Amino acid sequence: MSKYKAGPFLKKIEYPKDLRDKFKIDDLPQVSDELRQYIIDVISEIGNSHFGASLGVVELTVALHYVFNTPVDQLVWDVGHQAYGHKILTGRRKIFHTNRLYGGMSGFPKRSESEYDTFGVGHSSTSISGALGMAIANQYKKDNRQHIAVIGDGSMTAGLAFEGLNHAGFTNSNLLVVLNDNCMSIDKNVGALRDYLTDITTSHTYNKVKDEVWSLLGKISKFGPNAQTIATKISTALKSSLLKESNYFESLNFRYFGPVDGHDVIGLVKIMEDLKDIPGPKILHVITVKGKGYKPAEEGNATQWHAPGVFNKETGEIIKVVPKSPQPPKFQEVFGHTIVELAEKNEKIMGITPAMPTGCSLNIMMKAMPDRAFDVGIAEQHAVTLSAGMATQGLIPFCNIYSSFMQRAYDQVVHDVALQNLNVVFCLDRGGLVGADGATHHGAYDISYMRHIPNMIVSSPMNETELRNLMYTAQLPNKGPFSIRYPRGKGVMSQWKTPFKEIKIGTARKIKNGTDLAFLTLGPVGNYTIEACKILEDKGINPAHYDMRFIKPIDETILHEVFSKFDKIITIEDGAIMGGMGSAVLEFMADHNYHAKIVRLGIPDKFIQHGTQNELYAECGYDTKSMVNTAIKLVDKNQNTNPSILVG
Repeated sequence: MSKYKAGPFLKKIEYPKDLRDKFKIDDLPQVSDELRQYIIDVISEIGNSHFGASLGVVELTVALHYVFNTPVDQLVWDVGHQAYGHKILTGRRKIFHTNRLYGGMSGFPKRSESEYDTFGVGHSSTSISGALGMAIANQYKKDNRQHIAVIGDGSMTAGLAFEGLNHAGFTNSNLLVVLNDNCMSIDKNVGALRDYLTDITTSHTYNKVKDEVWSLLGKISKFGPNAQTIATKISTALKSSLLKESNYFESLNFRYFGPVDGHDVIGLVKIMEDLKDIPGPKILHVITVKGKGYKPAEEGNATQWHAPGVFNKETGEIIKVVPKSPQPPKFQEVFGHTIVELAEKNEKIMGITPAMPTGCSLNIMMKAMPDRAFDVGIAEQHAVTLSAGMATQGLIPFCNIYSSFMQRAYDQVVHDVALQNLNVVFCLDRGGLVGADGATHHGAYDISYMRHIPNMIVSSPMNETELRNLMYTAQLPNKGPFSIRYPRGKGVMSQWKTPFKEIKIGTARKIKNGTDLAFLTLGPVGNYTIEACKILEDKGINPAHYDMRFIKPIDETILHEVFSKFDKIITIEDGAIMGGMGSAVLEFMADHNYHAKIVRLGIPDKFIQHGTQNELYAECGYDTKSMVNTAIKLVDKNQNTNPSILVG
């Protein structure tokens, strides 16, 4: 049972039907205030959650569920971290305090969690295509429903959004696109679209007359059958002349309405009631403020308040736990500082990221070398092919993309980079299990999907110094496509700024000699193995430990040594078992006619949900305890292990 108290109106709402049945339109401002306060109350204490985006769409959320008959009418959120208010209004208020905790509510809309979550959304820019697919399907079934895609927080910058718009404009499907325009993703939006929307929003002449045009559009039913044609001509002519250009959305055959105040809940309800009666594809341009209604978030650093952690809701002070001793840096910070060091020595180096400069720490280079570091918006495919274009001209682009987001640009990696054997360095942040973001964001697959691409070097550093040296190695001449993956979170070294050293491509390193079995690890998960080896030695078992470092090319010299010495081998990776490093070791064993008992530890063939990284490592069976117990069982020749020897 939740300890958090809802306001007098909010506590009467379990589902949107309660909102529609129990409240008048004049009650909606108070409903919105109580919903916003509930989000603030809970998130300020549990932390570990997004914040500003959902505050910015409170009034929009209330209006949507008040006007439309959800879940019959289908609402798709894009991106999903805007949907906290939606979740609270759709039967999940009492479990909202479990948001993003292990076994608790997902931080993103999730079809298996609620019928009101019509489409799973963790990555951005999918709403228009998804909602259009629903609309076409229901039109085919002669099922009369409304379909609403709410797209915001920078999601409109991705190519997929434009593909959906392009198709939708040439259908007669019942689709409403709500563009939540707050000029922010996690960092500030970039690109020509941002400037275009700003022009629309700030055109004083247009805004002076738009209310009169809207008044006409809002009274369509009173003007007879020709009213829509008349209103369209008036609206289009005004927008074209006043903005000195054709409206982009109307050029795609969308009926464009706005911009309107996204925090006027009564006004939004009235507008949406009118829009329900207008057939075909429509776009409602809504202006909102990220963090609206909480002054520190409105006036402070919007990027910081995107996901601030625990904070004092009265003062706005973000509460940070100060460690007693100096802590290792995050891997992303090591990347951010290292690329600047390398770029100072090598004028060919450039930095590219798709809308995550703070998240991946490319913002350090953007500040130091603004002409050599680029945020291209939420456009992973473009980021990769842009990098390829740079590489054809002799530059060395470091393209930093989260592992799960790189999935969206897979064809570009194959066709535009690897096929042309271009020296693009892919720095895959958030490789492995990422924690509370859950299944949509886990970097589970990059080892598998990179290692089978010709020309691609695939590596993963065990610690911060190794990351620096791999980055240094990748920018040396004639290295070709080069992938370096590393996890979310802190490293293990307090002193990590060592002089750069080239690492010979395809070489592993021996961490520890042993006699009873061999651990083969890839990446930072090997640090857990170091601890597991110490525990096993205390129990009388002497394991060897090899840090493979490269999955492609894999170190065959080391593997020959391992298979010559050991008949019991455990492979460990923070990635999918299928097609990963363990699979590569099995392939080597088969190809060279070796025989050994091999146990592979990694992410199993299922989607892993959310929790802390350590909780998820334990669930998947490759935390330190699991490594120890797997080794104990493997060396027990009789397979009758005494339970007392296992780690509890």
